[in-house]
Amino acid sequence: MTGGALPGPDGRLRCPWGLSTEDYTAYHDEEWGRPVHGDDALFERLCLEAFQSGLSWITILRRREGFRRAFAGFDIAAVARFGEPDRERLLADEGIIRNRAKVDATLANARLLADWSPGELDELIWSYAPDPETRPAPRTLADVPAVTDESKALAKALKKRGIRFVGPTTAYALMQACGLVDDHLTDCTARGGG
Repeated sequence: MTGGALPGPDGRLRCPWGLSTEDYTAYHDEEWGRPVHGDDALFERLCLEAFQSGLSWITILRRREGFRRAFAGFDIAAVARFGEPDRERLLADEGIIRNRAKVDATLANARLLADWSPGELDELIWSYAPDPETRPAPRTLADVPAVTDESKALAKALKKRGIRFVGPTTAYALMQACGLVDDHLTDCTARGGG
């Protein structure tokens, strides 16, 4: 069975992608698939998933601290106040991905979210978490989807509310990263928060 959980140097079974670099191992073991709540925390994940679009996640993971510095810790209210000088600073910042469309979407999304009620982003995103009882645990990487009906619906709901740069694949990556779904493989020791 190709693509199943593999033992790491410590003997623990992990999803194969979690063994490719030390950065991935730490992210896999400590963060990915664990529930994330809070508007600012979810805004950060939403932004990082958008910046990842078309790139490898390791590129974003290794620049995450640079992103946090550049975007005021992803504090929605602070980023919403960014003006043109901040935009130019971001587009020149080598510590992040300097993609104009992604930077502009992040700033626009922050301005939009700043007008939402506290907890509204958290509530909206988590309302699309599927019932875990209806989702069989993936046995191999081939069993892990890139898009689901829930991620399509979440992307549509976010877009309808004005959020930019989020499609069904980005929405599903967000759902995986933030624990709305547990896509750790059946035999992975991190499954279920382990």
